[in-house]
Amino acid sequence: MSDAADQTDAGGDRTTAKPALLSTRMTGSLVRRMIAIAAIWISLLLVGGGFALDRVLTGAITRNFDGGLEYVLIAMIRSSEIGPDGEVRLLQPLGDQRFLEPYSGLYWQISGEGQEPYPSRSLWERRLDITDRHDDREVHVYDSRQFPDEELRVLERDVMLPGSKTKWRFQIAASRESLDEQVRAVRATLIPSLFLLGLGLIVLAALQTVYGLWPLRHIRRAIAAMRGGQNNRVTAPLPLEVQPMVDELNALLAHNEKQAEEARLHAGNLAHALKTPLTVLVNSATGSDDPLAETVRREAATMQRQVEHHLARARAIGRRGAAQARANVWDSVESVSRAVAALYPDVRLDATGDKTLVARVERQDLDELVGNLLENAAKYGGGSVFVTIARDGTTAEIQIEDDGVGISPADRDRIFDRGVRLDSNKPGTGLGLAIVRDVAEIYGGSVALEESEDLGGVLVRLRLPAG
Repeated sequence: MSDAADQTDAGGDRTTAKPALLSTRMTGSLVRRMIAIAAIWISLLLVGGGFALDRVLTGAITRNFDGGLEYVLIAMIRSSEIGPDGEVRLLQPLGDQRFLEPYSGLYWQISGEGQEPYPSRSLWERRLDITDRHDDREVHVYDSRQFPDEELRVLERDVMLPGSKTKWRFQIAASRESLDEQVRAVRATLIPSLFLLGLGLIVLAALQTVYGLWPLRHIRRAIAAMRGGQNNRVTAPLPLEVQPMVDELNALLAHNEKQAEEARLHAGNLAHALKTPLTVLVNSATGSDDPLAETVRREAATMQRQVEHHLARARAIGRRGAAQARANVWDSVESVSRAVAALYPDVRLDATGDKTLVARVERQDLDELVGNLLENAAKYGGGSVFVTIARDGTTAEIQIEDDGVGISPADRDRIFDRGVRLDSNKPGTGLGLAIVRDVAEIYGGSVALEESEDLGGVLVRLRLPAG
């Protein structure tokens, strides 16, 4: 059915490039990474700052609470004197009414060695614990759990009153309930406030990160536009920090285009330089029945086709670099069909499908692709060729069917190997499908052989990026 295709070096490059592309791993999102770092750092600062602020506030509340109790303790000491029997007594009662109410949560007690404790009425039958493990010449503050239902804050001091040889211990005790309520009230305000502050800072950091990295989205869209053929450079205005990278990218693109153009020109010059001597060889061997002349004609024709093959690839690579090629598929099929019909007048060529479909490929290269496929179908088919043009998402698809004998599934893969020809009785160099495959893949397309359900022969499915 079709000419054999050689496996070019470019094909080798393609087979090695795909695994490299697949092995590329993303390292995560910059936005998520920066927001996570900001969130962790903000959380650590707020937790540390909140803990320190909690210590400061609760310490201030506790000192204020202790200060009130110490004021009462000093007042009690100043109003104390020794009675005629050596007992201690208060010259005037303490002003807080709670000292007179049983279990009111505010208590005082005076104790001396060998003396019965002198308690406030609020203690009722209970007494404050006394320990001799320390000498409280200064005010001693501690928490006591001696009452099961009430935790106390106790201030005590040892005093030698005038006219007495006994060391008296003055104690003021207050329930911690009011102190703990104040601490809870502070924390009930502090914790939600710090949480809202942290949330607001994280949201602010997220907005700052997204806004700061937003120019990278412009670069991504600009690169996508270059790949899609709308532009060939990144021209959007960008911040000062990003612009140098974009300038380097544009310079790299210009450098690559220049190198590709130079390589294309060198390949074209070499191909054209070889075509003239080959033409001379073919003309010299034409008309001679000598076996050597036949060999020269055959091999020279093969060399000419090889030159055309690589010249077509060089042209396609150079044009693809511009990324702005566009060609109407229907116009190309019609133009090529007229040329093939002139070569094979006995073959019927029909076409249908989308007449407005545009492929992202140079018109000359599209004619080369369609021409090779239509010529193969006309040469090896049974006399009828049908072309269908359709769009499949972002792909322009050209289906070429013939009514020939077809190709077995095993041979559909083998026919692309170098030097394989399924029908050696008809002229050919075995490079037609190679050109089609290489040029299609250069433009990001593909070509595949299938069985035609309608005509019974071969269906060639050519897929190219749609414009």
